[in-house]
Amino acid sequence: MNINDVGLKILSWVKKIKGDAVSLDGINNRNTPIMNHDNWSVLLNKHVTKAGAVNYKGFIQDKELFQEYLDDLSGNPPGNNWSEEAKLAYWMNAYNAFTVKLIIDNYPLKSIKDIGDGLPMVNSPWDIKFFKIGKTDFDLNTIEHEILRKQFTEPRIHFAINCASVSCPKLRNEAFVAQALEQQLEEQSIDFLTDSNRNLIGPNESKLSKIFDWFKSDFLKQSPLDEFIAKYNPKFNKEAKIEYLPYDWNLNE
Repeated sequence: MNINDVGLKILSWVKKIKGDAVSLDGINNRNTPIMNHDNWSVLLNKHVTKAGAVNYKGFIQDKELFQEYLDDLSGNPPGNNWSEEAKLAYWMNAYNAFTVKLIIDNYPLKSIKDIGDGLPMVNSPWDIKFFKIGKTDFDLNTIEHEILRKQFTEPRIHFAINCASVSCPKLRNEAFVAQALEQQLEEQSIDFLTDSNRNLIGPNESKLSKIFDWFKSDFLKQSPLDEFIAKYNPKFNKEAKIEYLPYDWNLNE
């Protein structure tokens, strides 16, 4: 268990003590119509470049269609009858869409970390309950750490969810959908690990994204970390020295 895992456990404990933990009771406990993410694809294709630059002003201009999609997310949590792929696509889209919502609600700003105040990992922007799933008040950390990381054995989520920052994996300019999810996750993984702005792979030394340090335990669930990285970037030398790059939290616009 690394320091990030310890910190998240402490955060979870503090939230429970304070009564701030999000209750997942009532989520995924009935059959529901499978949600359509077409509106999210329309918005992403219009306002996110292939390079991952986000036009937040464009999302503000399209606020009616964006709010319609957010309302669909809030009113249609995954049901028992959904496939695992449909559930995973829903939660990744929800994380990304509500992150954009958080940014435009506080726009203009230089960094997502400018939002929120108080103790780190307690009153951070990821702990603000600013949206609902079903009838439950939600925050972004609950989606990432209590749902995506706990309910799915899928380390590639870390290349699919976007924290509105330069060092994050690119925000994909189409929605994740169940029928194409495997291909989409593979493309996100290859893109992230071959992007020299986010991972510098060299013959004798590799400087990796801090994501591999923060969430190492997730990647180790399936294979050794060096094997995972080499799968998506054949230039990676398993014997090379590994360091981690500083994380750029400036806004990805």
